[in-house]
Amino acid sequence: MAKKDIDWANLGFGYLKTDKRYVSNFKDGAWDDGAMIADDQITISECACVLQYAQTIFEGLKAYTTEDGRVVCFRPDLNADRMIDSAKRLEMPPFPKERFLEAVAQTVKENMDYVPPFGSGATLYIRPYMFGSNAVIGVKPAEEYQFRVFTTPVGPYFKGGVKPITIRVCDFDRAAPHGTGHIKAGLNYAMSLHAIVDAHNQGYDENMYLDAATRTKVEETGGANFLFVTKDNKIVTPKSNSILPSITRRSLMTVAKDYLGLEVEEREVFFDEISDFVECGLCGTAAVISPVGCVNDHGREIKFVNGCDEMGPVITKLRETLTGIQMGHLEAPEGWIMEIKP
Repeated sequence: MAKKDIDWANLGFGYLKTDKRYVSNFKDGAWDDGAMIADDQITISECACVLQYAQTIFEGLKAYTTEDGRVVCFRPDLNADRMIDSAKRLEMPPFPKERFLEAVAQTVKENMDYVPPFGSGATLYIRPYMFGSNAVIGVKPAEEYQFRVFTTPVGPYFKGGVKPITIRVCDFDRAAPHGTGHIKAGLNYAMSLHAIVDAHNQGYDENMYLDAATRTKVEETGGANFLFVTKDNKIVTPKSNSILPSITRRSLMTVAKDYLGLEVEEREVFFDEISDFVECGLCGTAAVISPVGCVNDHGREIKFVNGCDEMGPVITKLRETLTGIQMGHLEAPEGWIMEIKP
């Protein structure tokens, strides 16, 4: 199948409609067989539960073209597991893991000519999501749901090279203890929109959220987990029951330990100790690691000395190693790569 006539090198991180998407409906207590469809429009009741009470969850992953021409996805089984956890928390019927993996593979296969070629810097972004679809006016879970998967080619996250970003300590709270911060629900992202727009208006790239209970511990940015590097090259990442468990962060911790021989630690990270770290990164699907050069704490600048002006050496090595695994340069741990054949 010939690739689409797309200027791969100049793609942004936005939506471009592809040919097919996967749809399955839940009704009368069961999921139907699902199907690939061409129509990208959704018709639902004006009173659909997703519109009234935000009963929706989603995932994000990518398909890559490796140097030897294979098309692969990176650890989609963990996306399936996380979506099941999200569904349970919002009283939604979990979409079975094996069917999730089949839906992802089938959707990529049907849009194979949208998978960017190796070396372009672009990838095929995959968005599985689920929402309550029937009319609900009382505050309660929906009885009918729709699970869908669509794809869209996206450009490299960093255009013109990777440069450290500046973030601020946010005065808004991202998630409450025992709340929904640990799941990938649309409602978590809706409440973060004002905070990120305000940050951008103030000249910052992102927010650093502290724990809502004490405002003394580092949590995440709302879209990515933090990863810190100590003076002796230990990798430290915050631990909290209100942080979304990033698949990229989990993978980087394995890379650090098993590929680079570094000590790793997941623990509570207090804000007053971050000035002791020499590097900082944000872990996520889009960029793998976004380097942080400076944190602004209400006018006081905290700079990460080994990564203030350029990506630090440890974070650089972590990023190169993980992308090497994703692109097939390095051998992947068992089960990390799912190949999708035409």
